[in-house]
Amino acid sequence: MAEESLLSDEFLRQLINVGEVDILVGLPTHNNARTIPPVLQAIQAGLLKCFPRERAVIVNADGGSQDGTPQLVAGVSIDDVWSASKIYTLRTLPAISTEYARVPDHGLALRTILAAADLLRSRVCVVLSPDSTAIEPDWIQRLVHPIYAENIDLVSPLYRRQKFEGVLMRNLLYPMTRAVYSCPIREPFASEFAISSRLATDFLAKDSWNEEWGKLGPEISLTITALTGKYRQCQSFLGSKAPAHRSTNDLVQAMRRTVGPLFASMDHDFAFWSTASPAPSASPNGDASEISEESVRINRKHLRDTFAHGVAQLEPVFRSILSSATLSEIQRIAAVDLADFRYPNEIWARTVFEFAASFHKSVINRDHIIQALVPLYRGRALSFMLENRDSSAEEIEKNVESLCLEFEHLKPYLLEVWDGRK
Repeated sequence: MAEESLLSDEFLRQLINVGEVDILVGLPTHNNARTIPPVLQAIQAGLLKCFPRERAVIVNADGGSQDGTPQLVAGVSIDDVWSASKIYTLRTLPAISTEYARVPDHGLALRTILAAADLLRSRVCVVLSPDSTAIEPDWIQRLVHPIYAENIDLVSPLYRRQKFEGVLMRNLLYPMTRAVYSCPIREPFASEFAISSRLATDFLAKDSWNEEWGKLGPEISLTITALTGKYRQCQSFLGSKAPAHRSTNDLVQAMRRTVGPLFASMDHDFAFWSTASPAPSASPNGDASEISEESVRINRKHLRDTFAHGVAQLEPVFRSILSSATLSEIQRIAAVDLADFRYPNEIWARTVFEFAASFHKSVINRDHIIQALVPLYRGRALSFMLENRDSSAEEIEKNVESLCLEFEHLKPYLLEVWDGRK
């Protein structure tokens, strides 16, 4: 039985009343009253349409919402789905909510959902973002079916994104996990995914829940656990991903939640990744299209100025993190006009590898290392946007593939700087 101490007495009572289920859909929330109604309706329609005989429950783990989000979840009516989708059933579809903390905590939210799934012996646990306003009922089928039919343990999503959405994923997280862990998963940090009961139970027993970086980024820790534990994985195309609107502070936090846990995992799993070989591409279930021609507006001059300012201001910090050769190249790039600006694949891969090695050695405070990478990432993001300004979706995919191959080619350099001198 999973860690019942995570679950309040009232929440345990609600779970016991539900009884064992086949599918548990988890929603980690914090003040999502604006977006949660259509998400709930799509979940209900998907379960009723695609899994009419399976026992299912919606579980909301809330981080102290003040806008009535938990009440919206607990009060959702199956009648709304009947009238909207013309799907009729004699079954019930319970939805329950619990406040796991007074403030949001991504690790504790996911841990609460997985503990509930383990307690109810759920065969599949699906986790969805409450901000997924583009969700369709078929998402449930596409996430659950591979676990039911093919004994997959982790189903990761593929999305159709706007041209310059998901730049962090395409330029850092995917190339890095693919090179280091031989991982062909395009979304190693996913807001929508499904896991088997076996993987959920094993992941709950991991020590990473008690570690700083594991608490910050449990999603990427889950992907790496599946990789290093030899669990079966696949990718499933869901459809359009709603564009995210982030501020400067959001980017810093995003790096902490993704790059920090990724770098931290490399300490624990060195024996695995230091000998892992490059993995073949993983074929997704369904349409593989990922990029739409539509692009978001980008202030390129602001990105360039922010990058150049960061390079100048953080030079003493970079001297403790980067090799002199890499730092010189970055300083040269920072001095180039916008029209000629490029942050080449090789220099970017070396930058990321040297940051990972310095994180491993804790040459300075680890959180400061992650923050110092942010302005350099802005420079790489600008270069990616400039290079692909007039590119088709197919051309962008080829460019992402070239970057991944550069990371893989330079993996011996990562091993060289891991414990050696820069």
